[in-house]
Amino acid sequence: MLSVSNWRSYVILFRTNPRFTRLWLAGVISQFGNWFNYIAVFVLLQQLTGSGMAVSWFLIAKFIPSTLLGPAAGVLADRFSRKAIMIGADLLRVGVVLCFLFINRPEQVWLVYTLALLQESLWTFADPARRASIPNLCRPEELNLANALGGATWSVMLAFGAALGGFTTAHFGWRTAIVLDAATFLISALMITGLALPPLQRRLNQKPSLADYLGFNDLREGLHYVVRHRQVAALLLVKSGWALSGGVLVMLTVFGEQVFAAKHGQGGNSGILYSCRGIGAALGPLVAWRLFGESRQEMSRAIGISFFAASVAYIFFSQAPTLGWAAFFVFCGHLGGAVQWVFSTTLLQKMVEDRFLGRVFAAEMAFLTLVLSLSTYFTGAALEHGTDPRVVVLRLALLFMLPGLVWTMYRRTASAKGL
Repeated sequence: MLSVSNWRSYVILFRTNPRFTRLWLAGVISQFGNWFNYIAVFVLLQQLTGSGMAVSWFLIAKFIPSTLLGPAAGVLADRFSRKAIMIGADLLRVGVVLCFLFINRPEQVWLVYTLALLQESLWTFADPARRASIPNLCRPEELNLANALGGATWSVMLAFGAALGGFTTAHFGWRTAIVLDAATFLISALMITGLALPPLQRRLNQKPSLADYLGFNDLREGLHYVVRHRQVAALLLVKSGWALSGGVLVMLTVFGEQVFAAKHGQGGNSGILYSCRGIGAALGPLVAWRLFGESRQEMSRAIGISFFAASVAYIFFSQAPTLGWAAFFVFCGHLGGAVQWVFSTTLLQKMVEDRFLGRVFAAEMAFLTLVLSLSTYFTGAALEHGTDPRVVVLRLALLFMLPGLVWTMYRRTASAKGL
């Protein structure tokens, strides 16, 4: 039997499912380069502005596209070739990322936000297509493994990409990191080109209307599906609950480059904190699966506990006396954050029909990024008004408890009704 807590199961998955392995490897490469991009741009913004609010605006520019374009992206992922969407998004991102190289003056800072917006818009179309493709490539018994691997991969690439991106930026400059990021998207596109995906189900003898071409009918159908399925609706909002405190992502850069000022080139400390975020996120789901189990009820219980774990960790982070202690508490905090992400994704993939998956994931990402944008904006605004960074983090840490309490009450109500 395949088990997420047994490393041999992953070897079996790679050996017996080469199509999933190819999709996974393409994601590994592009994610690795993506974190080079983050650290490089953080350093660029520090050089151009030295402002915590500038980092907030950059992150908001990365979040907004999923809110605005997410529903349309989900419709496309359920209606058109998911393979073509992923390849096209990768190739276009090569050009967008390379445009960062032309930014060198403070008055060009608006270009940073514009390019971030474009880059993330392309990701918004690629991500629902990728996530909706996983059940097409995996047997039902492989889904837990595939999602554990996907979550761990994102996290490990964050850890190594941020660390190496910080080192590269500090020693070779942010432009080198940008070029490497562009190269990873090109390699990813080439790998997906050789991937065989099953065709999507076609609508039966139905002449498309204007609403069909624009995706309005598909979107309405997806919304009706979510409304009819309360468990799907609740899971769809799990990541948005974490996003209430999403401003902590701004604070990792602020703590790395200001509270614990870098001594050996900009980017190094931020890279360390983001790396610890990645390591914690990689181990979190694996630890939770071993501690709580792999059934739906056990994963649902772990989601609630993870909110409180993240809250406690970031309370300690807010008072960390040194970079080393701060890195440790970031690691602990994201042990919990990854549990919410991986477990809610896995449960949605198990519950939702394939023809709705793209739209459900796109709607989930739209809610997530809307809340994340608001949290990031208010975090940056608090910094601009002179609030101590440690106080900002403490408030965000306490806010993690709210969705934890709501999820716990929801589970009790659902259990009482036999859901």
